[in-house]
Amino acid sequence: MKFENNFKAARITGRPALKRARIESGRPFPRGATWDGLGVNFALFSSTATKVELCIFDSEGKTELERIELPEYTNEIFHGYLPDARPGLVYGYRVHGPYEPDAGHRFNPNKLLIDPYAKQHVGAVQWDHALFGYTIGHADKDLSFDERDSAAFVPKARVVDQAFTWGDERRPKVPWERTIFYETHVKGFTQRHPTVPKSDRGTFAGLMHRDVVDYIKSLGVTSVELLPIHSFVDDSYLVEKGLRNYWGYNTLGFFAPDPRYLATPFVNEFKELVATFHHAGLEVILDVVYNHTAEGNELGPTLSFKGIDNSAYYRLLPDQKRYYINDTGTGNTVNTSHPRVMQMVTDSLRYWAGEMRVDGFRFDLATILAREPTGFSEESSFLHACMQDPLLTEVKMVAEPWDCGPGGYQVGRFPPGWAEWNDGYRDTVRAFWKGDEGKVPAVAGKISASADLFDKRGRRPWASVNFITAHDGFTLHDLVCYNDKHNEANGEDNRDGHSHNLSYNYGVEGPTEDEGITEVRFRQLRNFFSTLLFSRGTPMILAGDEFARTQNGNNNAYAQDNEIGWIDWNVTEEGRGLAEFVQKLIMLRQSLPMLRRGRFLHGTFDEELGVKDVAWMSPSGGEMGDAEWTDTGARCFGVLLDGRAQSEGVRRPGTDATMLIVMNAHHDVVNFKLPDVAGGLRWRCIVDTNLPDRDELVPFEFNTDYMATGRSFLVFLLEPEEGHPTSEAASRAFAHVAEAFAEAAIERVRFSDEVDETETESDEPEEAPLA
Repeated sequence: MKFENNFKAARITGRPALKRARIESGRPFPRGATWDGLGVNFALFSSTATKVELCIFDSEGKTELERIELPEYTNEIFHGYLPDARPGLVYGYRVHGPYEPDAGHRFNPNKLLIDPYAKQHVGAVQWDHALFGYTIGHADKDLSFDERDSAAFVPKARVVDQAFTWGDERRPKVPWERTIFYETHVKGFTQRHPTVPKSDRGTFAGLMHRDVVDYIKSLGVTSVELLPIHSFVDDSYLVEKGLRNYWGYNTLGFFAPDPRYLATPFVNEFKELVATFHHAGLEVILDVVYNHTAEGNELGPTLSFKGIDNSAYYRLLPDQKRYYINDTGTGNTVNTSHPRVMQMVTDSLRYWAGEMRVDGFRFDLATILAREPTGFSEESSFLHACMQDPLLTEVKMVAEPWDCGPGGYQVGRFPPGWAEWNDGYRDTVRAFWKGDEGKVPAVAGKISASADLFDKRGRRPWASVNFITAHDGFTLHDLVCYNDKHNEANGEDNRDGHSHNLSYNYGVEGPTEDEGITEVRFRQLRNFFSTLLFSRGTPMILAGDEFARTQNGNNNAYAQDNEIGWIDWNVTEEGRGLAEFVQKLIMLRQSLPMLRRGRFLHGTFDEELGVKDVAWMSPSGGEMGDAEWTDTGARCFGVLLDGRAQSEGVRRPGTDATMLIVMNAHHDVVNFKLPDVAGGLRWRCIVDTNLPDRDELVPFEFNTDYMATGRSFLVFLLEPEEGHPTSEAASRAFAHVAEAFAEAAIERVRFSDEVDETETESDEPEEAPLA
């Protein structure tokens, strides 16, 4: 399908066909520029501006053709209607009002402003002193007033026609308990992909390429989480160093996809991506940044919000309104306590969930959105707005539940219906497999979905989003290859990025030809993936970790829009083997309802059913007692999950397969006695990270001493005993998993056949345009 077929508007070349003074009153809603089939309505909120001028530009956004004052002001909305305007029209605003920084007002009509509701941006920020509302170098700093025109250096907005033929597209609506997130970057995932055409690499078009979608689908993940795609700005200090804001956490427009991710001139390219993923059964989740904008603090540029209504859009110090509250660490904080600003955020969410049909959102620094002037509140207006919205309650909502403001760490405090990134899971699992002392009790709690944090108010285990790596930090490969961060390429003398990584290199810093070290490293990678995918909660995988992608020790690649940040698809033989192992783990997880049950594990004995939901086992084959729990030197334990335990609110025996998980973080072999379990005949091993290629269910009798290799993860499945009261249901569950295990031995991850090195080195010119 060609993107052009989804638009009524033709390509615009030259000056728009617009008659001067044909402006009409229009309506104060909806906000933004809205094409109704006959003309375009413009509506802009500002509570303190005195006048708003609509500026019309040529199709490339280079030449300003005319200015038209919006004639009406209703309920703090400036609005007007142009009956001759059409989709493709390029525009911006000049907003008049007081320039009084001490009072929180920073109006300057010399600065062209982006419409906060713009659906498409044209061009990119070109750093120049004219972008600032004050005069750079002036003794009074931001109290001075700059009269230079910024239009040549700021992006413009384009009116869009949102018509699109969705065909038979349907949302996958993956149940939370089956969800597996796959975090990736639009550009980084395809920029070096060998079968994606050069012209499409790094774009939405590249991401929907058949080979790319086939690969993701074959891996078995369900929900692709994209790092920010909203239009964003490359920080000036990065541009000066020849770097980029690669991750995109510097938003300028909450409704517009960033132009650099478009292979075509049409924003509906993103809808094509969503439709393609949905057709493959994959969800699209957006990482969104509503906590701050690209305008920085009082010394930052005037690009949009700051010049439209600074005191409304941003949280200012109550007694010094010249200055910004900086709970984000980026210079400013979006003021979601203001009803119009909160409306903008929820309008944006509804636009992406409704018009663009995405399946959910991950909120960067979400604590800020729920912070009122009095602090974080589970009863904040933002959380209330999301909870009552009929559209937003139907999509996945995931919080990064921390920021750098007061009381910023709020893991477990978001309301029912939300999931949350669980950084405690990350740190505990890393420390356990690193071999740190005294981690058995903590890791037992984390693999049980952190009931101490989330088992309240009817929340379910899926509320804990478990991850070991994410975009911010080491890749999984680098976690087992580097003791220290190596961020020299960021130009900050290796001072940036976290230093407490809980990583271990096993004898050599970085790459090695030592086969023994390599073998241990890859076994640890398998241990991490096995732990992640056999834990209660919602797993999240960082793209490329499944085949041991490296960033050469850089744990803060936010500015590395190059080979460091891009995924290298020239995958090694060991990497392919790891990917196939991960694929098998995912298939097994989806075949084991025990791992997806909607109940937290507490280890309590059910007298009516005669079973425990979980029993924690010592290597001797018995349940762990106080001595084992308090033994700081213990590094090996077992988790017995009884399939007969109650699986839901209805009090009746469960019918799932019984499992035994063994985790040995000791550096040496530990003999683990396989316990005798009622209703079972013997154990069958389905996972041993020391023997990743095992393709049969090897039997082991009860009370056998299994030699658990040092640093290894094991999973055993109980083979049911014939004639036992629960044997029929248990046999069906056992057969289902056995079938999945056999499929995993046959299936292969769909990598592209070969990599053309000549086309993956670098496809960009030294000064690549952003649009």
